[in-house]
Amino acid sequence: MQARRGIVTGGTWCVDNNRLISFWPEEDGIAEILSQELAGGGSGCNLAVDIRHLDPAMPVETIAIVGDDESGRFLRSIAEDAGIDHRQMHVDGSLPTQFTDAYASAATHRRTHLFAKGVAAALTPDHFDLAATSGRILHLGLPGFHKQLDSVWANGDNGWVTLLKKARALGLKTNIELASLESRVLTDAVMPCLGHLDYVVVNDTEIGALADLPTVCHGVTDASLCEAAARKVLEDGAMELVIVHWPKLAIAVTRDSVVAKKASVAIPPDLVVGANGAGDAFAAGVIYGIHEGWPLEKSLALAHATAACSLRSVTTSGSVVGWQETLQLADTWGWRT
Repeated sequence: MQARRGIVTGGTWCVDNNRLISFWPEEDGIAEILSQELAGGGSGCNLAVDIRHLDPAMPVETIAIVGDDESGRFLRSIAEDAGIDHRQMHVDGSLPTQFTDAYASAATHRRTHLFAKGVAAALTPDHFDLAATSGRILHLGLPGFHKQLDSVWANGDNGWVTLLKKARALGLKTNIELASLESRVLTDAVMPCLGHLDYVVVNDTEIGALADLPTVCHGVTDASLCEAAARKVLEDGAMELVIVHWPKLAIAVTRDSVVAKKASVAIPPDLVVGANGAGDAFAAGVIYGIHEGWPLEKSLALAHATAACSLRSVTTSGSVVGWQETLQLADTWGWRT
């Protein structure tokens, strides 16, 4: 049997209406739109495109659902242009393609997203022919955005667990991407998945929700609580590795209690445009390194470097480059301590 190679992304593909605004206003306030750009978004799209930018020779497949509309055709063209195998990108004309109005503040570089699920709510485990894939790692996302996958599907399992069980039975390694939704949504949909995941790569807020620990308080991240939360999630699941990241630092904890920490890249502030997609870029760097068998510290370095590169664009993947150049840029900009 031929060895598996490549990445399979499954789940959210949406159209991002990216807008750079002067600042994020209070209710009843007003702000100026400085620029706008249409691009692909969502975990399935972002990670797939990022991986192809990091290494155009890496096979990438995707499984998703889009509407039979202009937006759906736009997303399919993105997959084609990036060289992503999109034979399992299903078209459903019953609902429009999912979209997000993604705002980036020029004043703070923080992001604010308003989204409509559209046809994403119709994605089910039946859309996934995992036996037809040849990839090694399955990257799923996003719980809370796909009604059918969030709900009970088979044998009392939700759709995500159903997919994870099938993937692992076929020999794929598994990872899941989260969005910073309310804790209840994350815990209801994601906690049952922990026993069927090989990797978890999440941010400081998300790990706190999964572990029920106050990892972020008044906007300040507690690194020690993030590490404790990672250990708790490991205990509750079957993962080989849990990684927690935020703008300053990443902490990785393995099943055998190896802990690795890596500070982020000191990208010059004048190069930063927006943070939309930075989390996906971080995940892409980590998953690429894991796939290639790199040491954990090098994978964390590529993750931070990829996230830093992504900050240079208002889009999620527009400024991600090859992995060698990515690491060179990070060394040029320097690393935080």
